[in-house]
Amino acid sequence: MFFRSKSDGARIYLQLVENHWVEGKSRQRVVATIGRMDQLQESGQIEAIVRSAARFTETMMVLTAHEKGETTTIGTRRVGPGLIFERLWTESGCREELKSLLKGRNFLLDVERTVFLTVLSRLFHPGSDRQWERWQEDYRIEGSDGIMLHHYYRAMGWLGEEISDQADALPFAPRCTKDVIEEGLFLRRRHLFSSLEVVFFDTTSLYFEGEGGGSLGERGYSKDHRPDLKQMVLGVVLDNEGRPVCCEMWPGNTTDVKTLIPVVERLKRRFGINRVCIVADRGMISQGTIEELESEQLKWDYILGVRMRKSVEVQREVLTRAGRYQVVHPGKSHSKSPSPLKVKEVKVEGRRYIVCHNEDQARKDQGDREAIVAALEERLTHGEKSLVGNKGYRKYLKRKGKEQSFEIDRDKVEQESRYDGKWVLRTNREDWGADEVALKYKQLLEVEQLFRSAKSVLETRPVYHKCDETIRGHVFCSFLALVLMKELHDRLEAKGLKLEWADIIRDLDRLQEVEIEQDRKRFVLRTQTQGTCGKVFQAVGVALPPTLRQVETDTR
Repeated sequence: MFFRSKSDGARIYLQLVENHWVEGKSRQRVVATIGRMDQLQESGQIEAIVRSAARFTETMMVLTAHEKGETTTIGTRRVGPGLIFERLWTESGCREELKSLLKGRNFLLDVERTVFLTVLSRLFHPGSDRQWERWQEDYRIEGSDGIMLHHYYRAMGWLGEEISDQADALPFAPRCTKDVIEEGLFLRRRHLFSSLEVVFFDTTSLYFEGEGGGSLGERGYSKDHRPDLKQMVLGVVLDNEGRPVCCEMWPGNTTDVKTLIPVVERLKRRFGINRVCIVADRGMISQGTIEELESEQLKWDYILGVRMRKSVEVQREVLTRAGRYQVVHPGKSHSKSPSPLKVKEVKVEGRRYIVCHNEDQARKDQGDREAIVAALEERLTHGEKSLVGNKGYRKYLKRKGKEQSFEIDRDKVEQESRYDGKWVLRTNREDWGADEVALKYKQLLEVEQLFRSAKSVLETRPVYHKCDETIRGHVFCSFLALVLMKELHDRLEAKGLKLEWADIIRDLDRLQEVEIEQDRKRFVLRTQTQGTCGKVFQAVGVALPPTLRQVETDTR
């Protein structure tokens, strides 16, 4: 039975209707016409009817009592994060990989559950590990009871401990438990793509509050602008679908150009890759690196960004070469259109360069430069020498004769205009068109986005651990968090959903279960879904818990 409204001229009536079968077809029959809708609403009779019917259902009685504050609240737990990421943890293979490695190990703790809790905390409450115990009390997560902070440290040590097989070890990176997990996860999803032909590789630095372990903590070039602290270097490799493949960790004084060759060699051995194309950022290129990549021994394919302002060949031969651009993406027609892109191929003595041009970025670069020059012209009239200390201003200034005053370097301004909206790539792949090379390089932005996520969203830094093993485990848990982020992103994308990560985290965190007591019976009440929460549950294929369920109480 159900209520429906029935129009009769200008009047609307409320009716009670039931469905019944007639000759194999569903028909509706009016059981009763209760009255005119406007009169029932004015007198409050509709609410009275609903309350009267609710007395005959225990569920409605409990909900009504809870709304009136007539129940006793026993506790509240957040359930959205555990339900969603438990499913992703299992279906991505993370759970089974850890379980298989733990067979035969007599740990007095559930290491797999501890690692999952750690990964989940990085996603929802990143920050100090010292708040770990307090954080888990607010969440309902399967198998988390009894796990304490010292269990977390032990699990981190296991993830980062060196294993007996050091065949693929590097002088600055031993082979650890986490490497075996990475290889297992890769093999599980290998059927999703034919080969790991293209890999994206980038690095960042993570600083330590303390000494940074026995070997990882060293002083080097800090991308965090903290040269006063010891640091480590973290590298992440993605496949051609943007999935995290592995992470590598080295002492903080290891330079990018020294890591590229040995890391990719190790990558080929670990994952059985026959042919690989390296896509790397401008900071990882050097002439020695290119010569080694092109050597008879390696013969690797590569797409490398070129430092335009530091390469004489690019300035004199590549950027000045005439030629027609090929349009890859035209100007934006709406906000979701890809950024405009034009490409042009230039060869210099057999070396292949791809000049890429973004007209929107060119206009922005020109506008920014004109604004800086205009500000300089105005401020120089007041003799402000402090402008020299500003890096953005300084490159457009030059000393005026032997005087202590400065003037705008017009030649430098003109020279900088040549770079507006452009970037230059160098590659030895002859079978890819210029447009394909440019688009492959643009995918490197996904790696950079992962690093931003790891630092800002997951707060991998700063690292407080004092042992190399626990440091590796700490960072690897952030890597596993990125694996789950990618799994969720792919499922949302398959459903045509583009949701902000901050909204997902907030809305999942709002889904709670409240344990209440009424008439010596205990019930669990689920709150309503908000924002993106329902869409995330549908995309991942997880059923929402019932709105209300009764639970057994311990009578012992």
